[in-house]
Amino acid sequence: MKKILIIFLALVSVTSTFAQKNLNDYKYVIVPYKYDFVNEKDKYQLNSLSQFLFNKYGFEAIMEDANFPTDLIKNRCLGLRSDVIKESGIFTSKLKVQLKDCNGDIIYATKTGSSREKDYKVAYNIAIREAFKDFEHVNYKYQPNEAILAKASVGSEDDSSEEEIQKLKEEINTLKQKQAEVKEVPVKKIVEKKEPKIVIEEQLKQEKSTIDVLYAQEIENGYQLVDKTPKVVMIMLKTNLGNVFLVKDKNAIIYKEDGFWYLSKIDGKSVVVETLNIKF
Repeated sequence: MKKILIIFLALVSVTSTFAQKNLNDYKYVIVPYKYDFVNEKDKYQLNSLSQFLFNKYGFEAIMEDANFPTDLIKNRCLGLRSDVIKESGIFTSKLKVQLKDCNGDIIYATKTGSSREKDYKVAYNIAIREAFKDFEHVNYKYQPNEAILAKASVGSEDDSSEEEIQKLKEEINTLKQKQAEVKEVPVKKIVEKKEPKIVIEEQLKQEKSTIDVLYAQEIENGYQLVDKTPKVVMIMLKTNLGNVFLVKDKNAIIYKEDGFWYLSKIDGKSVVVETLNIKF
C-alpha cells in the first residue's frame, strides 16, 4: 500500500512539473474579447478581468483585438489562447479557465470556481477569481523553447506578411483621403449629437467634486493615498497595466476609466465599485 502511495505521489509530481514546463514555454496569453457563454463583447467585464488576473500572476496577456507584438505576429505559437468554460450547475455558476496552444491542444486547465450568487455579474466575477487561484502555485516564468521558436515564419512568408501589412496601410490611407473629401456635417448637428455626452461628463465632474480628495504620494512600487488630515487611507501597488493598481492588503483594485478613478472591491460576496477623487 505504501509503495502504491509513493508511486502515485511521484506521478502527481511529474505531471505537475511537466505542466509547469509547458506553460513556461509560451511567451504570451491571448485573451478573447468575448466568451461563448455570454452574448456581448467583454460582458460583465469578464475578459478585462481575465487579462488583469493573467498579468497579476506574471503572464503577458494581450486582448485578441489589440495590436500584437512583432514576434507574436510572425509566430502565433508563442502565445497560448485562453478560454473560460461554463459548466452546468443547478443554482450555481461554475467557471474554469483553459489555455490552448496554436494547435488547439489544452496545455493547462484550472479547477472549477463556483458561486451561488443570483446576480450573474457578481457570480461570474467570484467564480473566475476562484478558478484563477490555481495560478498562484504555478510560478510562471517564460523560458524560450527552441521547437516553438522554430515555427516562426521565414523567407517568402515574412515577405508576404510585410506586403500584406503594407497593403493594409495603403487601404487605411485611402479611406482617410475619402473621408476628408466627404462634405462636413453642419456645425449645428455636431453640437446636437455631442450635447448628451457633455451633459454626462459635467454630471460626473459635479459628483466627483463632492467626494473627499485623496492625495497620491509616490512610494516604492506605487503610491500611498492620504486624506487632508493627512492620514494614509490605502496603498496602491503598480501592475503591468499603466492605469491599474492593486490595493495593498485588500482584495481590490484601483483603475482609471474615461478620465475617472474607481475602486473595485469584493465586499463579502458582492463586487462594489466606488468613485475616487485622486490628485497626483
